[in-house]
Amino acid sequence: MKPEENAIDAWSNQAITDYDHVFKEFGLKPFPKTMATELNHYLFERGIIIAHRDFDKIFERIQKKKPFINITGIASSGPYHLGHKVDIDLFAFLKKKGAKNYFAVCDIDGYVSRSDAKVPSMKAAKEFAVQNTADALALGLDPEDIYVQSKKPSRYYEFSFEISKKITTSTFEAIYGHLDMGKISANLLQYADILHGQLPEFEGKMPSVTGIGLDQDPHARATRDFVERLPYEMEKPSFLYFKHQSGLKEGSKMSASEPDTAIFLNDPPKEIERKIQRAFTGGRPTLEEHRKLGGVLEIDKVFEMLWFHYPNTKELLAIADEFKSGKMLSREMKQIAIDYFVPMLLEHQKKAKENLAKAKKIVYG
Repeated sequence: MKPEENAIDAWSNQAITDYDHVFKEFGLKPFPKTMATELNHYLFERGIIIAHRDFDKIFERIQKKKPFINITGIASSGPYHLGHKVDIDLFAFLKKKGAKNYFAVCDIDGYVSRSDAKVPSMKAAKEFAVQNTADALALGLDPEDIYVQSKKPSRYYEFSFEISKKITTSTFEAIYGHLDMGKISANLLQYADILHGQLPEFEGKMPSVTGIGLDQDPHARATRDFVERLPYEMEKPSFLYFKHQSGLKEGSKMSASEPDTAIFLNDPPKEIERKIQRAFTGGRPTLEEHRKLGGVLEIDKVFEMLWFHYPNTKELLAIADEFKSGKMLSREMKQIAIDYFVPMLLEHQKKAKENLAKAKKIVYG
């Protein structure tokens, strides 16, 4: 079996920009505006949730106030950044809609799928897991929503081995474009994360939804491909897809492996300010040109960051109009971002510190 043409690399730091190609090549559906309006949340209203696979089933459950499984996982390979915050914000929103919640702190994934330089040991992955768990609690999750991969009962691992017999190396290579033993191991656990909530020991057969970036679609396609070959009654999992939150540099996504591309939830104020000041801008080369032509909003990384996180849409649209008209300069927009993100993240860090003892108990027992 040959690798898929233009296969998406789930571990790359490069941002996806050609959405039309991805939609056409891999069969994603654009997220409907009617659903976005009814869900009444900024992630949907602002087009940050850009696509889906079978979310219709989850939307129907929400409307009828029926339960569904809400599963998301983040690898413990470094501190969480603003890109991860969006994942947790979506998870917290779906939690409020009556979901059965499974938030995975993926310490094994963080260790086996990253280089030794990045995560040198399981001990290091667990240390990241403590910080990650404290962040998740600070962002509104409850201890009962969260599990750590290495602390799951043996049934979870048995299930991952059952999955391993339903996906061949040729299929894996076709979907991902390469083979890597650590990543294969991590993927088997990711598949188990997505599906194990439907085992009889947990919720049983029930629609589930996972929020992911477009770059993670290979995992979604693989899971949906083999689920019907498992010896259990299970629904094909649904997926919601985030539009990429770019990194602060041109052409990259936020990545823990490239610290200057991302603002981390534990960054100190001076570091937050430094990164925002150095972010790629859509401002013109000279003041005269900027006043005359206006800023290029579509490439401005600071406005994009505000679009993903700033709570007031009306104010954001006013900022956009002023920047595009040339009335607002890049340095003024950057100051708006600094004035918002510094106090917001300081408050988050205070809450995370308050949740540190709970996080240690979840990770270490």
